[in-house]
Amino acid sequence: MRTLDLITSAVGNTFRSKTRTTLTVLAIFVGAFTLTITQGLGTGINRYIDDTVSGIGASDVMTVTKTPDTVANPFDSGPQEYDPDAVSSGQNGIPGMTTTALTQDDLDAIADVDGVLRVKPVQSISVDFVQYGDGTRYTASVGSFVAGQELQLAAGAQPDSDSSDYQIAIPDSYVKPLGFSSNSEAIGSTLTIALTDGQHAQQTVEAEIVGVSEETLSGPSGSSFVPNDALTSELAAVQATGLPADQQDRWAQASAWFDPDATDAQITALKDRLADAGYTGTTIADQLGAFTTVIDAIVLVLNAFAVIALLAAAFGIVNTLLMSVQERTREIGLMKAMGMGSGRVFSLFSLEAVFIGFLGSAIGAGIAILVGTGLSQALGGALLSDLPGLTLFAFDPANIVTTIVVIMLIAFLAGTLPAWKAARQDPVESLRYE
Repeated sequence: MRTLDLITSAVGNTFRSKTRTTLTVLAIFVGAFTLTITQGLGTGINRYIDDTVSGIGASDVMTVTKTPDTVANPFDSGPQEYDPDAVSSGQNGIPGMTTTALTQDDLDAIADVDGVLRVKPVQSISVDFVQYGDGTRYTASVGSFVAGQELQLAAGAQPDSDSSDYQIAIPDSYVKPLGFSSNSEAIGSTLTIALTDGQHAQQTVEAEIVGVSEETLSGPSGSSFVPNDALTSELAAVQATGLPADQQDRWAQASAWFDPDATDAQITALKDRLADAGYTGTTIADQLGAFTTVIDAIVLVLNAFAVIALLAAAFGIVNTLLMSVQERTREIGLMKAMGMGSGRVFSLFSLEAVFIGFLGSAIGAGIAILVGTGLSQALGGALLSDLPGLTLFAFDPANIVTTIVVIMLIAFLAGTLPAWKAARQDPVESLRYE
């Protein structure tokens, strides 16, 4: 019997007992559906986290702060001792919290740490309001933007770090309040930014709107106005005008660049060297690491239930094929009497098992994709509408193919015993079987 005839025969034999085969396929379907849907959930959320990470900062940049001698409890209602070197921790910290200020000497010390390529202070900008034309004034926060950072944009482009022009990206939630009818209309317009200088006088700076950012899970791109380097420097200079010399050149944190090809071990070693120098280094992966760990743990638990369903399905395949071998004993004897070898008989029943596995896994994966896509669209317009860009269930073709192949392999292993039993049948005894 040729290979093609063998496959055709195996497919046809699968449906001899439709009820038994259907029940076995359903068992595999449950496992395949669960595996595919949970993998889609994990892929969708992790992709969104990756996009959020790119909106927070670059992967080769570490946020560095000065390690305090003592850590104050933010929930302690008692008074805390005054620290003349403390500055506001800014938008990345808990409201009202302070951190020990970094000075130029600290920046030089960080730059001297082995593994640090360059250091730049993070300017903390506090604006009074933003305004377009003669429209309504709105309070706003200004985030930071570093080279390599990727904002999630609804329109326009990212602020150019190398440009000497004053550029800014505004959150999409401010587009209509500022007086624009659409995101595209805001691009190219001039935004007025007002802030108070060190002499308590209000100053204004004008900047071109080059992009509109979407709301994200975290980071400046979702809630803050993001200026380019030139605008950040100008705002910081205006804000520092009139301040005493000892109040200038003090920063809550700094950005330290390291080798983008650095391994996890090398990054950990760099953090240790910074700690030895009296500083704390945090990467963007650290900021969202706990969240990613929780998602992965949930997906792992759900996958465990899918594996249990597949194990149950494997026993169903064994039972289905064992009964098929018993029912087809005389047929097996006839095939062997006509010259079919034991290897071909083994292959025939193994192919039946693989085909059952393929049916269940393909149908389960297909239904999971349909359900996941439908849920993503429904939730994206309702419960998750505040998180644009989030596709709750994202299906990777490679993962789906891998799932189907793995389930087919499980089915093959489950069919090994029945196929081996069929291959060992004695043709004379099989033909006498009643």
